[in-house]
Amino acid sequence: MTPDAEHIWKAIQDELRQAVPADMYDIWLAPLRAVEVDGGAVLLEAPRELRDWVAERFARVLQASAAAVLGPHATVDVRSGASTGRRPRASAAAPPPGGADVADAEPPGGLNPKFTFEHFVIGDANRFAHAAALAVSELPGHAYNPLFVYGPPGVGKTHLLHSIGNYVLTSGGGLTVRYTTVETFTNEFLAALQRGHMDRFKGRYRRTDVLLIDDVQFLASKVKTEEEFFHTFNALHDMGSQLVLTSDRLPRDLEALEDRLRERFEAGLVTAIAPPDLATRLTVLRKRIQHDRVHLPDDDVLLLLAERVPHNIRALEGALIRVVAFASLTGRALAADLAAEVLDDLYPTAGVAAGTSARPTVEGIQELTAAAFGLTCEELLSASREARLAWPRQVAMYLSREHTDESLPAIGRSFGGRNHTTVMHACRRTAERLASDPDAFDIVRRLTERLAPGAQAPARDAGSLRHD
Repeated sequence: MTPDAEHIWKAIQDELRQAVPADMYDIWLAPLRAVEVDGGAVLLEAPRELRDWVAERFARVLQASAAAVLGPHATVDVRSGASTGRRPRASAAAPPPGGADVADAEPPGGLNPKFTFEHFVIGDANRFAHAAALAVSELPGHAYNPLFVYGPPGVGKTHLLHSIGNYVLTSGGGLTVRYTTVETFTNEFLAALQRGHMDRFKGRYRRTDVLLIDDVQFLASKVKTEEEFFHTFNALHDMGSQLVLTSDRLPRDLEALEDRLRERFEAGLVTAIAPPDLATRLTVLRKRIQHDRVHLPDDDVLLLLAERVPHNIRALEGALIRVVAFASLTGRALAADLAAEVLDDLYPTAGVAAGTSARPTVEGIQELTAAAFGLTCEELLSASREARLAWPRQVAMYLSREHTDESLPAIGRSFGGRNHTTVMHACRRTAERLASDPDAFDIVRRLTERLAPGAQAPARDAGSLRHD
């Protein structure tokens, strides 16, 4: 390839790294080699054993990444190379029959068509956010405006944004939709400033019916971008356009943003997505293997994955891909022992470093929760049903169910001899409150961070969780 072509391929690779999880990139996309770049046509070569999978599963992301570098009419073909990974000469063979020709236009509005409400797995941790997103999709600009969804990375915020956009495109009667991230908004804004294209930039964002903005926390410390975003927000809101925003924290915790912008974020509906519970994680995995037509003899592999990767759906799906790929490339059976071997480096269960806590215990969770709420363990475990004790007790039961291997009856016995139905009720009520109460979500998130594998062991000053 020419130096220019090599430069283009490196730029496309940078786009791919941003578009997919690191594990997925390393396994499936890193082995790709660029054979030829001719205008907007990119010819890639994949190892023979990976070519069909890459062509089927990654055609759209390859095309979108090429379009980001070469323009909307870029095309990508993927052909087979030698299984050794050696690249034949560009003229050695034409792309094989059935090669992966992909669409020659970027997805409408920057949306991923695979992220829809139908593919979104609903659980206790995201039920309220899902309902709000669906209401916004059905009545853009009328239901909740703006809709602000917050939660930790990898729990489905971006999936909900794309679901809204795809729903409006198919059922919105011709309404226009644009999805972007704050990083993309910033880059386009700066480019427009440098090239004198501000009118074009403003028209692109201010003449849309539904604007979906991901990761607004990254507006912090970008003074010029924040000013332009403020005016864009006002212009759209004033003409009745729908705005949906996501962040990894509450608007009030975005301290580096100006008060006027935080106030606008809080003027609509603010809703949380918490980390998925075990049942939701298993459902995500079952849907994924069904979609990918992966055969499993039993659920042991899925259960192991769901337990090892508890907080992040993106990481969970990446772990599944890693395990399936390892089994496929080594010819070994897809079983729990293989999954454990593959995951041990990334998600270990033993060998925790000195000074850190191993898998949490019910007693440790009780102590940490009691300290966080300014209680004693005796109060937490007492028979009293006072509100100041009932909520912390429900939180402790919920965390015990999520972060230990104890059964429901065993957890109940550890909480003053209560039965398993009490524990089930506590877990359900906690999940419901997390979906609607930002303060509740915040304290449970911080407790969860303390309980994560490798986190510092609970300290005596755990009560500071309420204030930091």
